[in-house]
Amino acid sequence: MLTDIEIAQQTKLIPIDQLAHEYGLSDDQFIPYGRDKAKVALDTSNAKGKLILVTATSGMPAGSGKTTTSIAVAQAFKKLGEKACLALREPSLGPSFGMKGGAAGGGYSQVVPMESINLHFTGDFHAITAANNLLAALIDNARHQGQVDLKEITWRRVLDVNDRMLRNIVTGLGGSANGIPTETGFDITAASELMAIVCLAAGEEDLRVRLDRLVVGLKRDGSAYTCKELGATGALMALLKDAMLPNLVQSIEGVPAFVHGGPFANIAHGCNSVAATRAAMTIADWAITEAGFGSDLGAEKFYDIKCRMNNLQPAATILVTSLRALKWHGGVPLPEIGKENMDALINGLPNLKAHIVSLKRFGQQVVVSLNHFANDNEEEIDVVRKECLAAGVRFAISDGFAKGGEGALDVAREVMVAVKEGSKPLNYAYSLDESIEEKIQDVNTKVYGGQDVSYSSAALKDLAKIKALNMGFEKLPICIAKTPFSMSHDPDLKGAPHGFTLPVQRVILNAGAGFLVVTTGAIMRMPGLPKKPAAYTIDVVDGKITGLS
Repeated sequence: MLTDIEIAQQTKLIPIDQLAHEYGLSDDQFIPYGRDKAKVALDTSNAKGKLILVTATSGMPAGSGKTTTSIAVAQAFKKLGEKACLALREPSLGPSFGMKGGAAGGGYSQVVPMESINLHFTGDFHAITAANNLLAALIDNARHQGQVDLKEITWRRVLDVNDRMLRNIVTGLGGSANGIPTETGFDITAASELMAIVCLAAGEEDLRVRLDRLVVGLKRDGSAYTCKELGATGALMALLKDAMLPNLVQSIEGVPAFVHGGPFANIAHGCNSVAATRAAMTIADWAITEAGFGSDLGAEKFYDIKCRMNNLQPAATILVTSLRALKWHGGVPLPEIGKENMDALINGLPNLKAHIVSLKRFGQQVVVSLNHFANDNEEEIDVVRKECLAAGVRFAISDGFAKGGEGALDVAREVMVAVKEGSKPLNYAYSLDESIEEKIQDVNTKVYGGQDVSYSSAALKDLAKIKALNMGFEKLPICIAKTPFSMSHDPDLKGAPHGFTLPVQRVILNAGAGFLVVTTGAIMRMPGLPKKPAAYTIDVVDGKITGLS
């Protein structure tokens, strides 16, 4: 079989203006970026398409296949004569050049142009990086010029590259002409609050409101110092203006795809932009979207943050899993997950059950989609099928990687039946009126399976500062940052661990985004590179990019 990039490069693309016109967009509603992508400015007040979420069981180093499944299902809807559209996140350069690789799907279920989407695309990530770091520079300059006296700066710089050396640094060295020495650091762009703001803002005016209320530091009296008070909102608006517009591309089989925004789900809220989601729901009857990593991360934040803030109601949720993923959670080493091993599969089934229980608690109709591999054992597949039916959810096999939309027809059909049966209104994991501590405990017990929560001394200080601001921030939703490889905080606790204590390390105010980031365990907001980064395999040969996956 051809590699992902070879398949993508051989695809004959529909000219982007033709695709836009086919789905009802007029010339004044899109701005072409070359022949194969466009920015879209669309009135989404009449967004009536059915919203389908794609999530997964707990992650593993080999990946889950959510994006591939999302694209395959959208292509399957098209083959069934239905009008479908994708709403996906933009890939980050960090994973693309690191360990995970790109995020444009795989095989015959990809969004294209794959190289552009995985690399610079339309410059959204660069705009967010530049705006974030301009704000950091303006804060430091205001201090240097004596225009503000801050007790603490809470705003960090960002970069869209995995670089562990930048996690903790000191700036302003070399004398007073070079600024004030300050302990700070870099996060990856996908974890920045500006990324979350771009993804959650309902439009230009909402963007301005969110930027105004950004808390970037604390003054000597302990009160909040905001972006509005600094006077930086206008400049940030100018840099983010075009980045706010969703990007229109297409799948290999010509399904339109809005690829926009890219927060990670283990260290951010893990969902594509609200603007892109509503655009997909406006131009199509079926809007297929995904939320990062397992349902304990991306789906929980999709429901509790994105849907709650924007009054979105998913019609059904697809839960992606595979025999390989379940065997990994059953204790099999990564090199052996492709081998037959019924005992390991059975040991891994509790992970599948736990995700099903969690999704049903949110009120969702669930369809389990089993990612199919050529050497999968039919008896093992049947065990998973029976487990799903016993749990009261639908089951189908997806072969979208090898067969495109044809390979996901059964999944699409099951989704259509599930939607007819109807999901219940969303039942959130917590109430916004609860205390911060109660919200964390609710997610820990209802979603993760934990029992207690512990707080570091730094986290207790964070909580005290947030409450002392007396600005109602305790009523914000929470965004828990944790490992994707376990339902707990500990990547070594596979399957469905219970009764553990969730260790909270920090509680970070994201006043502009409108949530509190809660870091747990050993999670880092700036990833590092692996021993053999994917960057070493990427090149340009005869004018074409090679090695990108």
